[in-house]
Amino acid sequence: MGVQAGAAPTASVGYRYFVVWILAIVYTLNFLDRQIVAILAEPIRTDLNLTDTQLGMLGGIAFAAFYTTFGLPVAWLADRANRVWIISGACALWSLFTTLCGTAQNFLQLALFRMGVGIGEAGGSPPSYSLISDYFPPEQRGTGLAIYSLGVPMGSMIGAFAAGRIAEAYDWRTAFFAMGVPGLLMAVILLLVVREPKRGALDALADGASDHEPAPPLFTAIGGFFQQRTLVLVSISSALSAFVGYAALNWNAPFLIRVKGMTLGEVATYYSLVLGITGMIGTFGAGWLVDRLTRRDRRWFAWVPAIAFAITIPFWVGIIVAPTWQLSLACIAIPALLNNMYLAPALTVVQNAVTPARRTISGAVLLFVLNMVGLGVGPVYVGRISDWAKAEYGEASLKVGFAALIPVIVVTILAHLIAAASIRRDVQRVGGA
Repeated sequence: MGVQAGAAPTASVGYRYFVVWILAIVYTLNFLDRQIVAILAEPIRTDLNLTDTQLGMLGGIAFAAFYTTFGLPVAWLADRANRVWIISGACALWSLFTTLCGTAQNFLQLALFRMGVGIGEAGGSPPSYSLISDYFPPEQRGTGLAIYSLGVPMGSMIGAFAAGRIAEAYDWRTAFFAMGVPGLLMAVILLLVVREPKRGALDALADGASDHEPAPPLFTAIGGFFQQRTLVLVSISSALSAFVGYAALNWNAPFLIRVKGMTLGEVATYYSLVLGITGMIGTFGAGWLVDRLTRRDRRWFAWVPAIAFAITIPFWVGIIVAPTWQLSLACIAIPALLNNMYLAPALTVVQNAVTPARRTISGAVLLFVLNMVGLGVGPVYVGRISDWAKAEYGEASLKVGFAALIPVIVVTILAHLIAAASIRRDVQRVGGA
C-alpha cells in the first residue's frame, strides 16, 4: 500500500522505471476510456441517431470541460496529500463511469456519463507528473515523462483494437462494459505496489529556497504559472497541438469508415496498429530527443514539435485525396507518428520551471489550457464543419472538416517557434547555455 508522503525518497533505478511503467499502464486505461467514443462513433451515431456535432461534443467538450475544471482542485490537493491514493481513486471513478456509458439510451445520458469519466480522469495525470518528477532527476525527467506519455498511443491502440473487435462481435454497449473493468483492478494494484516519494528530493534548491517549502494557495499557484511568459506560450502551443491531435483521434476512425469504406473490424485491426506503433515511437522519441538536444540548446523543447507538425502538412492532404483506405491509412501514419511530439517536451519545460511544491498544480494548469482548447474544441470544430458541409458533400463531408485543420497546423507551428524564442530569452537572462 502507498506509504505516507515524506517517506524515504531513495529508490533503485529498477524500481524507478517499474513505477513509471505502472503509471503508464494506468494512463493507458485513462486514454483508452477517453478515446473509446471515437472508435465506436459510427455504431453509436446509428443507434442513438446523433449528428456529427453531437459526436464531437461527446469526444470533446462534454468530457473536457469537467476533466480540465476538476483537474485544478485535484492538483491542489495532490500538492498536499498522498498522490498514489489520489491516482488510485481517480482510476476507479473513471472506470466506473466508462462502464455506465454502456447503459446510455440517448445523447443526454451518454453526455452525463462522459462528464463522470472526465471528473475521474482529472485525478490521473497531474499527480502522476509530480510523482514521476520525484522519481527521476531533472536530466532524465524528459525520458520518464515520455514513458508515461506512452499511455496515449497505447491506450489509443488497445482501445481501437479491443473496442472495435468487441463491438463487431457483440455491440458497442458491451465494449464499454469490457473497457471499464480493468481500471477497477488497476486501481487496487497501484495502491499495493507504488510508494509515495519525498517531494523535491532529486532537485537542487534554488537560492534561498527550503526543502520544506509549502505548497502555495490554489489561486496563487495558478497566477504564478501565468506570470511566466514561457509557460504561457508553451501552454498555447500545446493547446493548438492538442487541437489538431484530438481532432484527428476523434475523427480518423469515422473518416476511414464513412468516407474511405473501411469496416469496423478493419479499423480495429489495421488502424489500431498504426495508431499504437507510430504513437509510441513519436511520444517516446520526443522525450528521448529533447533530453539530448536540449543539452546544447533548450529551444529544442519547442523546435522538435514545430518541425514535427510541419512535416505532417502534405500527409494531411494525402489523407483527404487518397483514392483507397489503404493509402489514406498510410498517410494517417505520419501525423499519428508526429502529432504527440509536443507533449513530453511541454511537460518537461513545466516540471523543470517550477518548484516541487507547485509541480502538480502547474501540470494541471498546462492540462487545463491544453485540453480545454484541444480536446474541448478540436473534435467539435471538425464535427461542426462536417455537418455544415453535408448538404453539398453528403457522407464525404468529413473531408472538408479535415481540410479545415491544415490552417490550424500552420498556426501551431508558429506558436512553437514563438515559444522557442521565449525559452531562449529565459536562458540568456539567467546566463545559461
